[in-house]
Amino acid sequence: MIKLSKLSDYAVVVLSRLAAGQGELMTTTQLALDTGVPEPTVSKVIKLLAKHNIVTSTRGSKGGYVMDREPHTITVAELIVALEGPIALTTCIDPTSIHVCSIESLCPMRGGWHKVNSAIQQALESLSLADLLHPIRSKRKVS
Repeated sequence: MIKLSKLSDYAVVVLSRLAAGQGELMTTTQLALDTGVPEPTVSKVIKLLAKHNIVTSTRGSKGGYVMDREPHTITVAELIVALEGPIALTTCIDPTSIHVCSIESLCPMRGGWHKVNSAIQQALESLSLADLLHPIRSKRKVS
C-alpha cells in the first residue's frame, strides 16, 4: 500500500485554514485552535511548509505564518515532497537512497518502476492544493 503520513493530511488541514484567512497572519496556537490539530504537530508541519516556501513566516511578538501564494499555484507533488521527501515508489527510484541493489543488472523491472513513478509524479503535479481544499471556518466568534 502506498500511503502518505498523517503529517501530509494535517498539512492540508492547516493550509486550508490559512487559505481561508486570505493573507491573515496566524500563529501556530491560533491554527491549532481553529483546526483541532495539536499545536506541536501544527508547529512541525508549518516549519516544513515554510522551509519549502509554501508559507511565509514572520518573526517576533507580532509574528506568525501566512500563505501568500494562491492555492492553485501549489501542487500536491510540492506538498508531498515538502512533508514526505522525494516521490519514489521503490528504493531504486529514490534519488536520495544510497542503497545498492545486488540484482540491479539482472532485474526485469529495471526501468519499469520509473514509468510508474513518472506517471504518479505527473498526476500529483497536475493537482493543486486548491483541488483539495474545503476551507475551515474559524471557531472564534466574530463580533
